[in-house]
This record gives sequence, C-alpha cells and structure tokens, in this order.
Amino acid sequence: MSRTNPLANLLRPKRLSDYVGQSHLLGDGGVLTPLIINKQLPSMIFWGPPGCGKTSLAHVIAEETQLSMHFLSAITAGVKDIKQIGDAASNTLLPESALVFVDEIHRFNKSQQDALLPYVESGNIVLIGATTENPAFSINNALLSRMRVFTLEKLNDDELRTLLTKAMLTLGLIQAASELEDALPKNTENAFLDIAKGDARRLLTTLEVLVSGNEQGKSLNISAEKVYQVAGERIANYAFGGDEYYDLLSAFHKSIRGSSVDGGLFWFARLLQVNSDIVPICRRLLAIASEDIGNADPRALDICLNAWDIYHRVGQAEGERAVAQAVVYSALAPKSNAVYNAFKAAIKAANTYAYEAVPLHLRNAPTALAKQAGHGEGYAYAHNYEGAYVPNCSYLPEKLGKPAFYSPSDRGFEKQLSAKIKYLQERDEWEAQQKGENP
Repeated sequence: MSRTNPLANLLRPKRLSDYVGQSHLLGDGGVLTPLIINKQLPSMIFWGPPGCGKTSLAHVIAEETQLSMHFLSAITAGVKDIKQIGDAASNTLLPESALVFVDEIHRFNKSQQDALLPYVESGNIVLIGATTENPAFSINNALLSRMRVFTLEKLNDDELRTLLTKAMLTLGLIQAASELEDALPKNTENAFLDIAKGDARRLLTTLEVLVSGNEQGKSLNISAEKVYQVAGERIANYAFGGDEYYDLLSAFHKSIRGSSVDGGLFWFARLLQVNSDIVPICRRLLAIASEDIGNADPRALDICLNAWDIYHRVGQAEGERAVAQAVVYSALAPKSNAVYNAFKAAIKAANTYAYEAVPLHLRNAPTALAKQAGHGEGYAYAHNYEGAYVPNCSYLPEKLGKPAFYSPSDRGFEKQLSAKIKYLQERDEWEAQQKGENP
C-alpha cells in the first residue's frame, strides 16, 4: 500500500464526534464540550502522556470553532515568531481570536513564555499548549495563572480498539467495523493493545509498518508475534528528569517506606529501564534512610552509602545487585520519622526565635573581655558528671522552655533511645526533688 501521508494524519479527527478518548472532558458532563460548542474558549494547557490526543484535540477545537490556527514548535520557534503571530492577531479586523497551538510548551524558556503573556491577557489569541510535563513546574506562574489546565489520560483498551478499527477502515483492510474480528485474530488484536499501552501514536505506527506494501483490498496475515517484532522492545517513554521519572522515584520511595520489598525492587528495576544513572536512585535511598528509617535502624545509612560506593567499585552489573540489597534492607528495616519531625520542629522554632540570644553559660569566652561580660560563666562540663549528663541544665534560650523536638518511636533501635531519654528525665526529676524544686 503506497502512501505518503502518515496514518496518524489520515485519522486526525475534524469533529468532536470523530475524536477518540478523553471522555472525562468531552463526554456527557465533560467541561470542555460546552466551551467548544459555545466558542467560549479560555487559553488552555493540555497535560498528558505521549499519544493521548493533545494535538488532535487542538485540531478539533480549531475546526469546531472555525478559528484560524497557528502552530508554534517549542523547539524551533523564537520570541520573534511569537510576536509576529501575536501582532497579526492583534491587528486583524475580525472579532474572533486566533488559536495558537504550542507543542511541547514546557520547552519554551522564560523569555518565550513571557512573550505570549500580553496576547493571552488581551484575548487576541487563544493559546493551547501541549505538554507531557507538570505545568506547575514547567510553565511560568504569570502565564499559568491565565490558562486553564486540562489533564488528558492514556487511551483505554476500548478506545484503542475503536482507533484500530478506524485505521483498518481507512486503510481499506476491512469494509465494516464488524469485520475486525475476522481480519485480526483476538491474540493479534490484544498484541496491538498491549504494545500501545495507551499510546495511540504507537498503535498506529506499528500498524502502518505492518501493512506497508500490502495491496489494497488484500487480506492481512498479521500474527501477534509480528506485532511484537515490529514494535520492538517496549522501553518506558519516561524522559529522564521528567514528571514520569519523578513519579517512578516517588513510587520507589513510598514502596520502601511502606515496607514493600516487591514494590521497592520493581520500581528500582523500572527506574533502571528509564536511565542507567544510579545517582538519583542512591540519593533517594539515603533520603529514605534518614527520613523514614532514621534512628530506628541507624545502620541503614551505612548500608545505603556502602551500596553506592560498591556500585562504583565493582561496576554496573554487580553494583546494581548491591543497591538492590540496600533496597531490600531498607524496605524491611524498622521505620521511624521521628528525626524528620524533630528537625522540622527545630527549624520552625529557630525561625520563630531567630533573635533570641545564646545563653551566657553557652557562649564562647576566648578573651578576657568576653569573660568579664559573663561569657561561659556557670557552664557545667558534662564529662565531670555521672553518665556525662548535667541534670536540669538548659541548652536553649529561656523562651523556648522544654520543647522536646525529638520523640522516638517504639521500633528498632529507637526503643533504646526512648529508654535513654526516660532515664535522663528521671535524673532531672530526682535532682530537682533533692533540691526541693518542682521537676
């Protein structure tokens, strides 16, 4: 079958009724449908994974509203191109706005995004930006505040099947939707859905390759094995450093925090699929060791740090296994966020009492003048006391009282730390009683 126009372009919908997917936005009660029909379009961000129909939806909106559509590529367009389109839209005698579609808008730098601002604010253009990245992190606040964000989802199997049927009809491989089952065995159809993983573009590209050279009207002979062979190994479409990558890191972290060995190992393996760089993974492990394990098992820090060091000493294959060992250990280690909470509380107190002076007995006294001012006076040297502890000695400004930032859990090594704190408190109480003071 000889064609020059890509299948994705042939299937690009022109009407809402032709669009496949995003029923939460375009179905019954969908928020976008009345905006399109009534031509009351705000500037919008379409945020979603590759192949979910962001560009196609922009085309549909342009067709349904009869707005003139201008394309800007975030890779090739500069501030000059933005101003040229914006000024042309501002100077037109027509009352309608121009629709400007920016693919990969997260790639626009601050200057390029700022150049869009006056045209969006004036309403001379309706800006639609497509992005796979979280707009909250990739779009300037000034621009984002003037746009509505709509989240697009991966296509489900039913939607992919509908698209596959449309493609087969367009290519002349079937004459009616009911013929799909005869043209493609069920396991072959399922193979298409499996390799697509919600990505319409991947589905269509695979089909296009498989039918290239097929004569019009000739029956297909496509097996599930051929589908997988043409599609190649499925590599996660997560850009290193992108939102999806950080979602993987988040799942990795939360699995270990939740003591799931299988979850920790699975997401570790998925992270390695996306990028072989071990650094962000090991950094996250160290964060887990301090944030979620803490003093319930202080050895976790050493084990995670050692795994990172071993990786660099023995190489990737054996090194990844050492990191996997640290993952398993961290997942099964007793958990405590007591240090994490204590440090947050200390930071809050430090901000609240930022101007409180250091008590005199804790100040340094390197000179005679400092000593005359009382620096260091009354300081009790802990090693001169039983257990190297000075009962009822305050090491904080008076206004703070006894905040007790650190409250250890009853898990792991923190049981011993909790016992130590209790012992020190009993020393304080006993000393106060001996002196006739209220503890």
